[in-house]
Amino acid sequence: MSELEDARQNLEEALNAIGKEEYYDHLKHPERFVEVNFPVSMDDGSKKVFTGYRSQHSTVRGPGKGGIRFSPNVNEEEVKALSIWMSLKCAVADIPYGGAKGGVIVDTEEISHAEEERLSRRYIDAIAEVIGVNHDVPAPDMNTTSKHMAWMMDEYSSDNREHRPGVITGKPVEAFGSEGRDVATGYGAAYVIERIIEDENLNPDELTAAIQGFGNAASPAVKKLIDMGVNVVAVSDHIGATYNENGFTREELTSCDNDPGIVCKAGEDLENGELLELEVDFLVPAAIENVITEENADNVSADYVVEIANGPTTREADEILEEKDITMVPGILANSGGVTVSYYEWVQNRTGEYWTKEEVLERLRENIQNAYEQFRQVQEEEDVYGRQAAYIMGARKIVEALESREYM
Repeated sequence: MSELEDARQNLEEALNAIGKEEYYDHLKHPERFVEVNFPVSMDDGSKKVFTGYRSQHSTVRGPGKGGIRFSPNVNEEEVKALSIWMSLKCAVADIPYGGAKGGVIVDTEEISHAEEERLSRRYIDAIAEVIGVNHDVPAPDMNTTSKHMAWMMDEYSSDNREHRPGVITGKPVEAFGSEGRDVATGYGAAYVIERIIEDENLNPDELTAAIQGFGNAASPAVKKLIDMGVNVVAVSDHIGATYNENGFTREELTSCDNDPGIVCKAGEDLENGELLELEVDFLVPAAIENVITEENADNVSADYVVEIANGPTTREADEILEEKDITMVPGILANSGGVTVSYYEWVQNRTGEYWTKEEVLERLRENIQNAYEQFRQVQEEEDVYGRQAAYIMGARKIVEALESREYM
């Protein structure tokens, strides 16, 4: 099944569950899909034409929101699927955005820094007519960073002969970005775990967590969980995992001279697959997709799976985890801290009033914990498992926005 077929199936099942299947034909396609082909000046003086896309799935709840990825694997179906997912995600996070996604077919390993800047500027020129502060607000994604967003914001502003920082989010703080954006995804997941602990009246000091990953999202989650008093007993990178049954300090995991994203092997060596099967309270897959599958799901021994990565658990594995009575908090909710703080950045850009990191993170904490409570309520009312509950929650909010305008 392709990504687009999977996204549409998730959407259709959610609409059927709430008795709104008549909206499927309206929502299975993006409102607008654009393919652009644009030339870029290369360092050797030649011109090379690149292909890019922008899919705007739904703007009924607000401007489209979604990242821009640079990858040789970018394609039309992927971008359309991810824009559907962003519509649902923004609805689940309860922020006033719709869903969008974009990308360029390019291998960034094969172009220079200067070529990458020119590519970024030419792409934003090519899609400038379909984005805007009140219409579609891109952000970074795979192989793009805050630097790319600064280039794109600068180019868009130059084209319009006025400063428009709100057209792009995920920018550096020095270029009108938001404080707290760099830790928002990981902290958001930790705030969800904090609410679970509060709701279940648990003692953090008696809880254990294993985190698969140590990148831009996982590393802040590790830090925040340790600060909360949770015993982080295992952490991994792409090389392997390290384990200490008594838990690690942040310093033990970061004190060596490893590159960012590489964890210090301060404990017992484990394979990444072994980490997923540890007997812990919280398992946090925060690296890549499809790591919990029907092949290993029966060996998962955690009480809670809280996803930070996109799609780390397959459909078949979901069914097994449900049978094992493992509580699932899907990434569409648990990793929504990033898009939530992107919304805060957009608000700050529009008002000209900028918040401290503490203010941003406190707003995030309140918002994502409220979203989690809504998610739990849907689970109980609909008697469905985690991922389906989140999709129902998102689909219901999108349909309510459509019905308020009498679209059907």
